[in-house]
Amino acid sequence: MPPCRRGASGFRGVRVHPSGRFTAEIRAGGFRLTLGTYNTPEEAARAYDAAAWRFRRPGHDINFPDVESLEEAEFLAPPPCLVTDEDRRRHRQVQRRIAIAERDEQLMRQWRARSPDAFFANLRAQRRSNRRNRRAVAAFELENSNTTWTENDPRWDDLWTETTSDDE
Repeated sequence: MPPCRRGASGFRGVRVHPSGRFTAEIRAGGFRLTLGTYNTPEEAARAYDAAAWRFRRPGHDINFPDVESLEEAEFLAPPPCLVTDEDRRRHRQVQRRIAIAERDEQLMRQWRARSPDAFFANLRAQRRSNRRNRRAVAAFELENSNTTWTENDPRWDDLWTETTSDDE
């Protein structure tokens, strides 16, 4: 009989998911039993070996021939990653939040397309407010004798810009 084909993972009973995770599964009595999903192919192969020992498979069906007993195979096999109701709830909550954020972005794009003047007016008002705050800080630093700003600090420009624009 030809040797059993090994998949892309390199191990018997291990399949690779598009997400990069690995699923261990074994066939028994005409059924395919999924043993769990794992982060590495070695973990999935260890889980497969534990199941193969439980089903009393011959030694050539095992990925790691150095394992000599069912107890040792079960000890080396990692527990499967289980998806609980809490995980499902958290996933649904995250998906809802993502959908809301995407809808908000879509509505903002539509609003900006319909009324660009209001968007840019709001943006100009924010910039003016930021400029006023910077000027106030520069004026405070000018009055403060213990300033940490050097003479060549570009933040002084905010103060000089204000005085020249006020003089005109």
